[in-house]
Amino acid sequence: MVLVLAVFGGCGRKAEEVRPADVIFDTDANNELDDQHAIAYLLLNGDAFNVLGITTNATRVGGPASEHSREACRVVSLIGKAGEGIPVIDGATANFLEIRDSVGNDTFDGCEAVDFIIGKAGAYTPDNPLTLIAVGKLTNVALALVKDPGIARNIRLVWLGSNYPQPGEYNMENDVPAMNYVLDTDVPFEMVTVLGKDGHGTDYVRVPLDFVRKTFAGLGPHVDTPVEGRHGGEFSCFGDYAVDLFEHIDLKGPEKTRALYDMAAVAIVKNPEWAVPYEIPAPEYVDGKWVARDGNPRKIVVWDDFSKDEIVKDFIETLKAAE
Repeated sequence: MVLVLAVFGGCGRKAEEVRPADVIFDTDANNELDDQHAIAYLLLNGDAFNVLGITTNATRVGGPASEHSREACRVVSLIGKAGEGIPVIDGATANFLEIRDSVGNDTFDGCEAVDFIIGKAGAYTPDNPLTLIAVGKLTNVALALVKDPGIARNIRLVWLGSNYPQPGEYNMENDVPAMNYVLDTDVPFEMVTVLGKDGHGTDYVRVPLDFVRKTFAGLGPHVDTPVEGRHGGEFSCFGDYAVDLFEHIDLKGPEKTRALYDMAAVAIVKNPEWAVPYEIPAPEYVDGKWVARDGNPRKIVVWDDFSKDEIVKDFIETLKAAE
């Protein structure tokens, strides 16, 4: 196994670096609860991230892209960033193969998000890339690369998806052709695993309901105008909304836990020492399984073995520091 950080010095960002990374966050925020934590973590880490915008797409759960945008806007408002000009932009509701042949039209499903990604990426270079953190299906990203292949080398794509090398995973299965298309482009691609090799992918970064109630409640900046939650009620800080999200979702095991997958993906962009990266020839996913392409000159990065305690601790400290 070749550690990518030893080979590609720019793969991750050390926490002590001063200049924040310019980021677009591509999300299915209304899907469950990890996206919301990721958005809060991104926007409250101004020393690490400069968020240019949030794009959304639909998955099987959560309704059309507009509903995912609505949920993202809730979080932006809850942490007091609603007036700071961070756009939240509807992306694709349909899937890649349904939209691909329409990208030359003036309008198509997801065009606003696709054009936003292209417009921003054009201002960057391979030596100074735009960081695109995608935590849902890869439809918006794949469509942007179809419409303007020239942006590929201007982007660092960090995608939360797949159980590589195991089969399955929700984000991937929502649009496998989009993922396979991106795997065959030359965009620098980092795959953040969910289950991972030994169960220590982002699924390992899970917290119990009791812990969330005791620790998250009341945390984060408090806003003057309460925000209506997805499940009703009104909230004045993100920590209280986080508790409500946990109380309205299926929890796992006797400890009643849920994973913060997407937040963990953001965390390792902030500090790459919180997971282990390795490089592989870009595979493809065919008939429900990964197919290795050992001779493929195109390489991608896979992130695994996440440091749960450090990531959760930093999330809590981020909320506390913003109060």
